[in-house]
Amino acid sequence: MFIDSHCHLDFEAFDGQRDALMLRCLALDVMGFLVPATTYEAWSTLAVLAQQYPSWRVAYGLHPYFLKEALYRQVERLGEQCEREQVVAVGEIGLDNWPGAVDMAVQMAFFSRQLKVASALKLPVILHARKSYDLVFKCLREADFKEGGVVHAFNGSLEQAKRFRGLGFVMGIGGTITYPRAQKAQRVLASLDTNAFILETDSPDMPLHGFQGKHNTPLSIPSIAHHVARIKGMTVEQVAAQTYDNLLSTFPKWHEGLL
Repeated sequence: MFIDSHCHLDFEAFDGQRDALMLRCLALDVMGFLVPATTYEAWSTLAVLAQQYPSWRVAYGLHPYFLKEALYRQVERLGEQCEREQVVAVGEIGLDNWPGAVDMAVQMAFFSRQLKVASALKLPVILHARKSYDLVFKCLREADFKEGGVVHAFNGSLEQAKRFRGLGFVMGIGGTITYPRAQKAQRVLASLDTNAFILETDSPDMPLHGFQGKHNTPLSIPSIAHHVARIKGMTVEQVAAQTYDNLLSTFPKWHEGLL
């Protein structure tokens, strides 16, 4: 059984095709989906969709790149939302140092507050860390965050991966490793312990090599698993089983009511 540990199936890109997509995923043994929110406005939509699709698990948070319209009081409502709904994590949260992102001081303030919510609820987090690994790590240490989680779309060094592992995080591995030019990412994956990563797509973004410019979907997960198997010297079945175990260890609430 495969799990897509990071897919934005609530996005408009999937309107009108979710039922058919879920059936196609089932045929490929992609049987679980973790859908993290990105904005406050998305929380209510995601809550409704999660009731329709029992194979989904959800997380609520405020994505750092989309904070322009966010308000601090929304963080106060984050805890209420997570307690009211069946969630496995707080996310997608973190820091984004990409051009066009909001001021880093504002991002750090939101990140710190959301980490406090996760700590209070004893929930892991889904980390967004674009060009900000060291700063995100520093914030986690300063917050004394102990619940762990996943570093989404990890593309850092082996040393950075080890530092996050020391705080209880696994690395999210997706379409990046399918590109021939992604030799650094492939070397890092080859060196990671088998309990240190889970599979993800970031659908509808991060398409695999050969599918540039097209919408990504969780149907890509088996292909990603094949690439991981080749890089790690494992069978695809071993990758599926190991990453499923890793996901359950990372998100202890996942099994509650799943399938």
